[in-house]
Amino acid sequence: MSTPPLVLASASPRRRELLGRLGVPFTVTPADVDENVGGPGMRPERVARALARRKALAVAAQHPGSVVLAADTVVALRGRLLGKPADAAEAWAMLRALRGRRHRVITGVALAAGRRVWVRHVVTTVHMRSYSDDEIAASIAAGTPFDKAGAYAIQDPDFRPVACHEGCYCNVVGLPLAPVIELLAGVGIQVPLTEPADLLPACACCPLFAGAPLDAGAGQ
Repeated sequence: MSTPPLVLASASPRRRELLGRLGVPFTVTPADVDENVGGPGMRPERVARALARRKALAVAAQHPGSVVLAADTVVALRGRLLGKPADAAEAWAMLRALRGRRHRVITGVALAAGRRVWVRHVVTTVHMRSYSDDEIAASIAAGTPFDKAGAYAIQDPDFRPVACHEGCYCNVVGLPLAPVIELLAGVGIQVPLTEPADLLPACACCPLFAGAPLDAGAGQ
């Protein structure tokens, strides 16, 4: 039985890079969907899952016979959902609100095959350092915040806004790889890796990889 083609329903360069680390061939078709979901009281987990599902099904309709992977990331701070900042003023407000505080990053991941769809979500707790206003200004001047939920990147080598995190690092970047591997295995797409550290150094200690179905025979 042949392996179905894999399509990533995202325009995010970070998700493309992370998925590429799995060593599985894929193509990219960004999802064009309405990202308004539910009401103001909807839990962030439900928002992320609903949007990931919506994206996966929208692109699956364009690619019959393919498997479609989609994701959506939201930042939750004290009951508020932070998406991508629309402008510099909003980026300023988000980064000041996050400064020195703890928040949650939730990514919903959906895999669609035909009319079937499987959805997972991952939550990571992130502790931000007490960066200065000058550092915020430099990040905004560089254009870094505008395509990222919460207006920051954990992997930013210049700003380095995060003091520490609890849970999956890749989840904060935008694509938690352990549940992706699990979902792909469920539709017959095996990832040719033997160790989580083959992906990123941070994956070596990720608690999500305890049950991820890596290929024990790869490279032997």
